[in-house]
Amino acid sequence: VQLQASGGGLVQTGGSLRLSCAASGTIFRINLMGWYRQPPGKQRELVATISRDGTTNYADSVKDRFTISRNNAKNTVYLQMNSLKSEDTGVYYCNADHYPGYVTVQYNYWGQGTQVTVSS
Repeated sequence: VQLQASGGGLVQTGGSLRLSCAASGTIFRINLMGWYRQPPGKQRELVATISRDGTTNYADSVKDRFTISRNNAKNTVYLQMNSLKSEDTGVYYCNADHYPGYVTVQYNYWGQGTQVTVSS
C-alpha cells in the first residue's frame, strides 16, 4: 500500500488549503486514516484522524479551523484547512491503517509528506 499526499503550498495567514492523500496498491480495507504534521525543529504531532465510519478526532490547536473527511470508495482522505496561522507551518503527513483481510492484524503506512508554509 502506498500513500500519496498532495495539496501543500505557500499561503498567507488567514488563508486556506486543502490536502488530499490517496492510498493505492493491493487494498482490502483502509481503516483509520489521519494527518500528522512536523513543524520546523519539532516532533511530529497529530492533527486529525477519521475512522472508516466517519468518527473524527482533532488536535485542540486545529479544532474549528480544520476539517478531515474521507472517501472510502476512493481510499482517499482530505484535510480542509481554514484560517491558517503561522504555527500551522510544517510538513504534513498522511497515515493509514490497512487491514489486508487474510490475517488478524493491520498494518500502518505513512505518506511522503507535503510542505505547508503559512506566511504573514
